[in-house]
Amino acid sequence: MSIVIAKVQRASHGNQFYGYGLRAEESLISPILGVDHYWMNAPTFPLHRHQGISAVSYLLEDSETGMLNHDSIGTQNLIQAGGMHWTTAGRGISHEEVPAETGKTVHGLQIFVGLSESNSQIEPFPLILEAQDVPVIHLSNATVRVPLGRYGDVHSPVNPPTEVTMLDISLQDGAEINLPIAIGHNMFVMPIAGIFEVEGQKFNPESLITPVFPAQNFSRYMTFKAPQGSAHIVLFSGPPLYA
Repeated sequence: MSIVIAKVQRASHGNQFYGYGLRAEESLISPILGVDHYWMNAPTFPLHRHQGISAVSYLLEDSETGMLNHDSIGTQNLIQAGGMHWTTAGRGISHEEVPAETGKTVHGLQIFVGLSESNSQIEPFPLILEAQDVPVIHLSNATVRVPLGRYGDVHSPVNPPTEVTMLDISLQDGAEINLPIAIGHNMFVMPIAGIFEVEGQKFNPESLITPVFPAQNFSRYMTFKAPQGSAHIVLFSGPPLYA
């Protein structure tokens, strides 16, 4: 089984929040639990609690404003466009994130990551990656940002409690990029903008489906293309926690 098609669902909260949510069978996307690709222009989710997981906020570079974050362990910071905030909830933490400027839209990803059984009840803590510290790889026809994990010899400076790679990839019109899947790792893609192609199938945000590549006992490469104009995708991969 080289590819599985997962469903992406639209979500909204009033007029201030719109997005797409990916939830799939745990065995297919673990260590990720789910991803929300969203636009938010006003406070939407009041102070709320997480436990036994990590909640990760990553703002895409075209976000009109940053996100103000505060939590129950005293963290207060501004997540800027292109930056990331990883909240390890562990035994429990409450947090709230709101747009930094009224009337401007935050464009980002909310990612929920599993914790191993041994880490599920650790003391909560944050990991902060400023936008200017995200490694960026400029290829001839693509740009790859590495907020988490690695791409080739380039590593993110963040060392989270769960092994996961997240690559923010912008493809120019007609571009192709070969992306590795390590032995025993799941991989999937969140469509952000434009049309991309893999394994002969085309996807875009409005298609409400996306490709998932379940873990195999051998390493392999997948070729992603932008066949009709530029495309923007975010790739996730990592070893499943259930194994």
